[in-house]
Amino acid sequence: QVPWLLRAMGAAVADAYAVLGVQLGADRAAVRRAYRSLALRCHPDKCAPARRAEAEARFKEIGAAYELLSGAGAAAPPPR
Repeated sequence: QVPWLLRAMGAAVADAYAVLGVQLGADRAAVRRAYRSLALRCHPDKCAPARRAEAEARFKEIGAAYELLSGAGAAAPPPR
């Protein structure tokens, strides 16, 4: 059996792909393009003041999805 944490991570990764609007298993370039496009479109400074709180929440969600898929939080491999 797969431990519950791994199942949860699988769901989180699938959700991250959905948030960015790319196909499951898309390459890094497609993920990066989708992130940049959505980040520009949903940036809180570029929306009406009435929608700023909504845009800020969406912007953070997009950033978290990109961080998960890009591996930005992963440690760099040790130098040889």
